[in-house]
Amino acid sequence: MSDRPARWSQATVYPDMWTDPDDDPRNGEGVSPDGELPTLQDFLTDYRLTLRMKCEGLDAEQLARRPVPPSTMSLLGLVRHLAEVERDWLNWISDGEPKPKLYGKRDADFDGAVADQAVVEAAYADLAREQAATDAALAEHPDLGKRLGKDGIAVRELMVHRIEEYARHCGHADLLRECVDGRVGQ
Repeated sequence: MSDRPARWSQATVYPDMWTDPDDDPRNGEGVSPDGELPTLQDFLTDYRLTLRMKCEGLDAEQLARRPVPPSTMSLLGLVRHLAEVERDWLNWISDGEPKPKLYGKRDADFDGAVADQAVVEAAYADLAREQAATDAALAEHPDLGKRLGKDGIAVRELMVHRIEEYARHCGHADLLRECVDGRVGQ
């Protein structure tokens, strides 16, 4: 008997997809956005939504499960990590004193991802708050070439880096979710 869950998908039209195209909230109607900034924002929005979709329907124990030892990575850890990273990005573009880490020492975002519903709710609240703060700060700088913060990072570079970070971790989330309950798909 294997502990590996059977692979499955909710999709009925294309069984290799996460959900049917008509039910996918990432599929927008019409043409893609015009311009570089709206395109970058659209990709970021879709990756953020993908991460949430990969976590949907799981309880606190499943979200905190670390199914690929010796890694400490879990879906809940990814949510907490991305909240921490959003705070870091805000610090990059700020001229003031950096905000302290959300979860303390290095790797606390993953180490503190425990199977407790209060921790899950706090992680989602932290992520939403930190995303909104970074988004609001960047909204003040629509010129992608503008350099911000003490190190002069370009808005474009930060936007691309944010997309890259979410995309990479959505790949991790694909594998983690499959290990937790067998659900697969794009």
